[in-house]
Amino acid sequence: MIHSEVFERFTQGDTISVMAQAVMENALSPRILDQLFEDVAERQYTRELLFSSIVELMSVVVCGVRPSINAAYAKNAVRINASLTALYRKIERIEPAIAAALVQTSAERLAPVVKAMGGGLTPFLAGYRAKILDGNHLAKTEHRIKELRTILAGVLPGHALVVFDPKLALVVDVVLCEDGHAQKRSLLDQVVETVAARDLWIADRNFCTTDFLFGIARRDGCFVIRQHSSTLYCTLEGEREAREPTATGAVFEQALRATNSVGQELLMRRVTVVLDQPTRDGDDEIHLLTNLPAEAADARKVAEIYRRRWTIETALQEMEKTLKGEIKELGYPRAALFSFCVALLSYNVMNTVKSALRAAHGEEEAAG
Repeated sequence: MIHSEVFERFTQGDTISVMAQAVMENALSPRILDQLFEDVAERQYTRELLFSSIVELMSVVVCGVRPSINAAYAKNAVRINASLTALYRKIERIEPAIAAALVQTSAERLAPVVKAMGGGLTPFLAGYRAKILDGNHLAKTEHRIKELRTILAGVLPGHALVVFDPKLALVVDVVLCEDGHAQKRSLLDQVVETVAARDLWIADRNFCTTDFLFGIARRDGCFVIRQHSSTLYCTLEGEREAREPTATGAVFEQALRATNSVGQELLMRRVTVVLDQPTRDGDDEIHLLTNLPAEAADARKVAEIYRRRWTIETALQEMEKTLKGEIKELGYPRAALFSFCVALLSYNVMNTVKSALRAAHGEEEAAG
């Protein structure tokens, strides 16, 4: 499905990578993509222009094989039986649910491949499935479309919450919003709906809200989330007690009781790390909230789990460096969100190839 030129760097002389490419082309075949479109689409329909063809053409642009959609179309990189105008109109109208399903399906089909190859990474915490949550505002667009020509400043064409599985090294879910200026917290209700028992959600303080923490706990999930100074109704209980320090600073623990709008209470632990070196924002200490049982993760382990949250930042930085997921000429939110999701899909494909390398040659070879 993904253009073969993208994979030349992986397939030169490496049998494992060639096999992985064949498996992924099967997992993300045109038949599966077109069926996904038929199952999820509410308003759009297919005539001559297949959804699988649009995904493939967009992947050629996202992966840098062609500099733009127009160039890919002109070079006949993908056989498209429609005019360029019709192609753009189709892309501009792709429903966010379809774009999100593209990412979800890629993870669902590639996860068994990673597991079967033994290419997974060390879990954050035994017995729990870690999920790292982060947000991404798409870059400001150029003034290419009619609706933007009278606007002096570039506009934000969309906003996404990305869910990353650090054991599989795959983006497993994405929540999309067409309002690029919306706050991350406004999308958290949709995230709560995906929480499963023994999930371990890891996130920064922007996601620390009363409803989100209660929502995770209500669905038998757990969390390690940095405390925000003003978004949680809570009281501290008992004394703050010293715990085993980490490599980054002294560690303390104290009980904390949160209350929601209907008077329900949630008892959790607050782990404080007094840092040897301030954060880049100048903070000398950070407070981490968790409902993990102490026997599953002591205070030092909780601090270590949060420190490893940088995994998703590294993933998004790598995606930004190697893939062109934010195409500036796509000012329509749906088109911009779709291209971002194709980049997430491509990232999953590439990481599955890396999992094959990791399984065959070790972590150092895969990183190279």
